[in-house]
Amino acid sequence: MIFSTTSADVLDHDLHRSVHQALLRQIYYAIAGVALAKGVWVMGYRRLLQYSPALLAAFTFLLLLALVPGVGREVNGSRRWLSVAGLSFQPSEFVKYLAPAYFIHRLLQFQGVIFTFSDFLKLIGTLAVPIFLIMVEPNNGTAAVIGMGIAALCLLMHVPAKYWGLPLCICLVIGGAFAYHLPYVAARLKVYLHPEFDLKGKGHQPYQAKIAAGSGRLLGKGPGNSWQKLSYLPEAQNDYIAAIYAEEFGFAGMAALIALYTCLAYLGFYIASQAVDPASFYLAGIITFLISFQAFLNLGVVSGLLPSTGLNLPLFSQGGTSLIANIMGVGLLMNISEEVKNKEKNKKDKKNIER
Repeated sequence: MIFSTTSADVLDHDLHRSVHQALLRQIYYAIAGVALAKGVWVMGYRRLLQYSPALLAAFTFLLLLALVPGVGREVNGSRRWLSVAGLSFQPSEFVKYLAPAYFIHRLLQFQGVIFTFSDFLKLIGTLAVPIFLIMVEPNNGTAAVIGMGIAALCLLMHVPAKYWGLPLCICLVIGGAFAYHLPYVAARLKVYLHPEFDLKGKGHQPYQAKIAAGSGRLLGKGPGNSWQKLSYLPEAQNDYIAAIYAEEFGFAGMAALIALYTCLAYLGFYIASQAVDPASFYLAGIITFLISFQAFLNLGVVSGLLPSTGLNLPLFSQGGTSLIANIMGVGLLMNISEEVKNKEKNKKDKKNIER
């Protein structure tokens, strides 16, 4: 799908670059992601949790660098990227996983010890720094996903509701009021409610996405036969790639895609339910939640059920750092699953010895 959408853009605008350039870059990122996943799988989730404070500090520094003019790369008014050896790098995609890992690591240290509201505030205060930097970029979608992940962990780890429930409601009200007064956020909400009022501006993408998805009908127009990718739906390879996929593969294709995400969610939560210790249970659960929740948000935006969030479709949209980070998350799930298999194998061996 990335080749289909990006090559159409190159041909339609007579751009002087290879139609395979975006595809090859995505393949390079995928190889890097598999290599990192292998490294994480060998290292193990326990060491990752142990190193999470240092890793979060390092990536918080990278978030700061991304905001520095001349160092960070600005695209469409946002400073989210650093360039390394000609390849773009988005630190916030890794913070999406490191922030919950740090939260799990620190909270597990309080097992058997009284966890006070002051301790909770210190923990949240530490996490608030990278989340605030991500919002400044601005990248409110990613910041919201991280915030929802932390809230889910509070629920899973039985953090007293009086510590986080009421403050969360207050933050949502204040944050919502603040965000509504930001011009681009207010514009997105108006476009969400009435995209037809601004068809030449902010409403263009969601309106064309509906046309793309609807014109696919039951079985779609066939691979490569989308019309909307010919500049009718700009930047289709990113946030709205599912709309082009729906146009080319129809309702049947979308049903298959949603089924794949459902299977991934089921397997991830199953691995979490069989986890060998609390750390692996929490980590597997939050990794699965982050991938599934972002997929839900993206597909909700493409279908017009949700306002635009700026989030891509995990493991599907163009975006190298996102692909690497999500493959790394899958690598962690595989490591936890391996621990589960070893535990079951040891149980069987013990039973055989007893017999």
